[in-house]
Amino acid sequence: MTTRQDNGRLISILSDYGFKATFGNEADTTFLKKALQALIASPVPIKEINFVKNEITAITLDSRSGIYDIACVDINDNHFIVEMQLSEYSEFIQRMKFYALHRFNTLVKKGEYKFENLPKIYCIGILAKSIFTEIADYQNIGVLRNAKNETIDDQMTFVTLELDKFGKVENEVETDLDKLLFTMKNLHSYTETSQFPKFWTEEWLKKAISEIDLKAMTPEQVLAYEMTLSANALAVKNENKKIQEAKQEEKIELITKSLAKGLNAELIADITGVSVDFVLSVQRQLSEK
Repeated sequence: MTTRQDNGRLISILSDYGFKATFGNEADTTFLKKALQALIASPVPIKEINFVKNEITAITLDSRSGIYDIACVDINDNHFIVEMQLSEYSEFIQRMKFYALHRFNTLVKKGEYKFENLPKIYCIGILAKSIFTEIADYQNIGVLRNAKNETIDDQMTFVTLELDKFGKVENEVETDLDKLLFTMKNLHSYTETSQFPKFWTEEWLKKAISEIDLKAMTPEQVLAYEMTLSANALAVKNENKKIQEAKQEEKIELITKSLAKGLNAELIADITGVSVDFVLSVQRQLSEK
């Protein structure tokens, strides 16, 4: 979630606002096109990209729905799904499969259930925490292969970027992917333009940085950023409240079971970590029922 940076200058691309202002900038896709090309390791530049509906509509009453972080299509009808994950999520690859297969089913349905000439789908996951503990590479690109590592099908491609595995310093940065990942990990730690790496003068990165530079933002953009901060703070507060309520319910359930077994209030209070008065209040409520 979005948090204000301590230096007060540059907003992290990994934040909600930063991600939407760079990857999700519909007014200027210069950064997105170059970033996607680097993420999928394509030698072919993406000339044009258009955003499409990023909401997954449930097919049946019992099926899941959801929202992609970014969904877009290039001029060659290649489909891109981009998802950012900041917290640990070991099953993230399963979510990527869900997203990609939903898009696959949508394309097949639009083609009147024909499977020939289907466009390519690139499902890209950018993760702050690693999910592949036994793989050293920070970029992994997967298609359907057989046991001999021969490609069976590459209509769907899964790309994962694990940022915590990327440890290059400025003078080690060479490729566009290096530049992208270095920027995503380190941008918010810079306070002055005189400190910027030389490659941040490249047009695609320069434009992205200008969108999340508080000193270059309009009053309207600053307000939008502040509103994002406020909304996220409220979401965190509500989530913490739910967690506390759930813990409270667990303790009440344990107290109830302990009372039913005849344990005294002092012992129950010691076991559950609550006051004796709280145990007695639960006991009174049970007796009133």
